[in-house]
This record gives sequence, C-alpha cells and structure tokens, in this order.
Amino acid sequence: MAAAPLRAVPVGLLSIGQVLAALQDDFADLTPSKLRFLEDQGLVTPERTKSGYRKFSQEHVERVRLVLTLQRDHYLPLKKIAEVLEELDAGRDPVIPGASQRSASTILSSKEVLSSDELCHAAATNKRFLGEAIAAGLLPATEVFPFDAIAQLNALVRLAQAGLTPRHLRSLRVAAEREAEMLAHAVASRGEKQGSPSAVDGSLELVEYLETVRSGVLRRKFGAL
Repeated sequence: MAAAPLRAVPVGLLSIGQVLAALQDDFADLTPSKLRFLEDQGLVTPERTKSGYRKFSQEHVERVRLVLTLQRDHYLPLKKIAEVLEELDAGRDPVIPGASQRSASTILSSKEVLSSDELCHAAATNKRFLGEAIAAGLLPATEVFPFDAIAQLNALVRLAQAGLTPRHLRSLRVAAEREAEMLAHAVASRGEKQGSPSAVDGSLELVEYLETVRSGVLRRKFGAL
C-alpha cells in the first residue's frame, strides 16, 4: 500500500498512545502493533507529521472502534470489514452480517463520548486539572466529553508544563467568545438562518480560516522573538 503523503497535520489530533488510552477500557488487548496492522490493511489511514509520526482524528478513532467491534463481537474477517467500511465511505449505512439488522452507524454512535475519568486517563492528567480547565471555561462543564476533548486537555497539560496554566488562559476563552460573535454576525449578514445546516457549515468554514490566520500571526510573532 502506498504511503500516505506528508503534509501539515491539523492541530487536535491524537497520538497512538492517546488512541490506546481512549479505547483501552473497551479493547484491553489493543496495541500499537495492532493499530499499525490495521493501517497496513488499509482499514484506517491516520495523518502523518513531517517526521512520519501517526496522528489520529476522532473519525479515525471511531473507525478503529468499529473495526475492533466487528472483529470481536461479530466475528467478521478483515475482508468483510473492509467491505463494510467501503459502504460507509460511499455514504451508505450497511447492515452488519449476522447482526439481526444492526447497522454500522449504530456501532459508531454507541460510544461517542468519554467520562471524566476516561478523559483524564487519555490525557495523562487528573480530575483536579480537568476541573481547573472547566473553571477557566476552556472545556465544557459536563459529565461526558467528546473525543476531541482529549487533544484539548492534552494541549492544556502541555501548556501548563510550560507555565501557562488554565487560569492564565482565561483571556483566550474571552477572545474566542468575541470571535464566535463576530463569525455569527458574518454568517447572519449573508441571510442564513442561525442554526440551519448551511449556517453551521458556513461558521465552521470561517473558523478554519480564522485558525489559519491566527496560527500564521503567532508563528510570525514567535519567529520575530
């Protein structure tokens, strides 16, 4: 199989270790070598950094979860699993063979969130630090978290190790809220109804553009130092 092209990897992706931590409770026998095997078989294709390190998105993690579930609970061979994935990639929702009409989407949706314990374990931190991040408004005050919260909490841990604790980053939340209002106004000015699919898609697209601009400014500033 041809190697994945090297390109800039988006912020917020997970390392192999973080993927293992996120899935460990459900798949205790999952190892780095097994993840690499799934990649070799073309069942999951993680991003690659310029140094060649694998990085996984939430979609990659859920794809791995589906593959492992189909192997363990439904005894499907890899060839049949590949066919299920092809159906999903084509926008269809295939029924799992021998699963009493259970579809692939029901498996994908069965574990989309993490408990606070699972999140802290995956990000190699503790509930006290998680509480500090929540108190600063950098993570939602909730009992369950989406998978992308792993990357967010891990980033906060790394920043804290450099002396930038969640308390120091309160201004980041305030700035983000102002930017969200600005983007919402820009979308509304195009006549799109707030909350509609087109408005949501438009807002997310503007968020990506804004992140690109912010990253460029910060990188240039850092270079000037």
